[in-house]
Amino acid sequence: MKFSVIEVFNRSVTIELCNDAIYELEDNFELELDGKKVLESNKNVVSIVDLIPDHKYTITLKYKGEVYSEEIKTKYESVLLNVKKFGAVGDGEKLDTAAIQAAIMSCPKDGCVYIPEGTYLTTPLFLKSDMTLYLAQGAVLLGSTDRTMYPILPGMTLSTDEKSEYNIVSWEGNPLTSFASLITAIDAENLDIIGSGVLDGNAQNGDWWVNPKEKRLAWRPNTVYLCRCQNVRMQNLTVQNSPAWTVHPYYCDNISFLNLYIHNPSDSPNTDGLDPESCGNTLILGTTISVGDDCIAIKSGKYYMALNHYKPTTGLNIRNCKFERGHGSVTVGSEAAGGVTDVKVSQCIFDGTDRGLRIKTRRGRGKHSVLDDILFEKIKMDGVLMPFTVNMFYFCDPDGHSDYVQSQEMAPVTEMTPMIGSITARDIVATGSSACAICAFGLPERPIEKLSFSNIVVSFLPESERKPQTPIMMDNFDPMSGRSIFARNVKQLILNNVTIEGSVDDKPELIDVENSDITELLYK
Repeated sequence: MKFSVIEVFNRSVTIELCNDAIYELEDNFELELDGKKVLESNKNVVSIVDLIPDHKYTITLKYKGEVYSEEIKTKYESVLLNVKKFGAVGDGEKLDTAAIQAAIMSCPKDGCVYIPEGTYLTTPLFLKSDMTLYLAQGAVLLGSTDRTMYPILPGMTLSTDEKSEYNIVSWEGNPLTSFASLITAIDAENLDIIGSGVLDGNAQNGDWWVNPKEKRLAWRPNTVYLCRCQNVRMQNLTVQNSPAWTVHPYYCDNISFLNLYIHNPSDSPNTDGLDPESCGNTLILGTTISVGDDCIAIKSGKYYMALNHYKPTTGLNIRNCKFERGHGSVTVGSEAAGGVTDVKVSQCIFDGTDRGLRIKTRRGRGKHSVLDDILFEKIKMDGVLMPFTVNMFYFCDPDGHSDYVQSQEMAPVTEMTPMIGSITARDIVATGSSACAICAFGLPERPIEKLSFSNIVVSFLPESERKPQTPIMMDNFDPMSGRSIFARNVKQLILNNVTIEGSVDDKPELIDVENSDITELLYK
């Protein structure tokens, strides 16, 4: 079996096995580095760490008698700056911000700022271009719980000539003043954030999760925030206990997230795992996410940003990942006024999330809000209560329950009307479902263009283990239990080789579906 070298860093490398297995193999393989065994795993994506910069290595994979080798050369590094030499203590009590920031600002092109083992209490750190931030095994950057020590970033600043705007931060899709994040990078290029250490927002020990929808001085920070960055890579880190969204790339291009472990408590509010917003060419690979909200939420801002700073999210590849807990495994929206296109999710495990594929939008997102060319394939879901949901009546924002958003009567198509194009799901098995296998509700004035499901198996929990739940968050929609397929306001619905096991019904409920192409739909 072959492997592909995905990314090479100064002191590590990430590889991906070339197979069709979902996330992991049944048996372990071995990796050797220059003939010496360094790793044994069954995961499709792994990273080899603690390498020497600017050095050639031969990586050899051994699996069931097969042997495959490939040569790599690690990235050049100009200098390694140990933060302890700048005065950082790492005892978890002394504030180490100034020392670490001094190391970052002193770092030359192609240099590496090294965080050795220890717990470094810090307020937000600002990274820059052409550097590596490297957290060793046992190193923890621990966020301060004192919000008064966090810099505040203004949401929007008018240019001096009053002809343009300068935006450096966002809160839930709008350019609103927010606290800087534990790791913040603005307009940075060629930046690597790597290592086996931990970025800990420490929100559970502060008041970030108390009254989370209340603005106090500024809106809550992320743990990692990247604004208008290019060529940024994060690898192998644990990111946890975030005050709000955990990892938030914003108006970025060419970014990679490899072998991350993102974890927040299940009851932590609005702590999405990874939220690419108005980003282009994003890779999320080999990453495990377990959080209190959506694991991955793909966004492109609300109407103001789409109108004045238009940039869709496009070219997103999510592969060989595991999403263990959260409201949705992979969500598109609802703050997607700039549109989301060309998304592929493959070879992933969805384990215990409320929803699997989750598409959500609403009237008011606008004409640029086109959600199209979205593919989910080769996925295993276990304990996902509602595997496939598509909702154009999502009741978010202050006007979310208004008649304008929630009326199911035909409304005029205006510049504020969003669109859902083609959504495809294929080669997916979902076990332990509860409410509804497929639930889709489009706008009467602009139905969902195309939903295609092929080679799908959904099996339900026994009736005694289910409880009625509302699969899509909209008003005037009754809870469901054990329902197979509900679709309303859809132009084209394709069901090909779909098997439903243990549902309370024996046929789909289709309302205002213009064209249904149903072949090999089997109820058991």
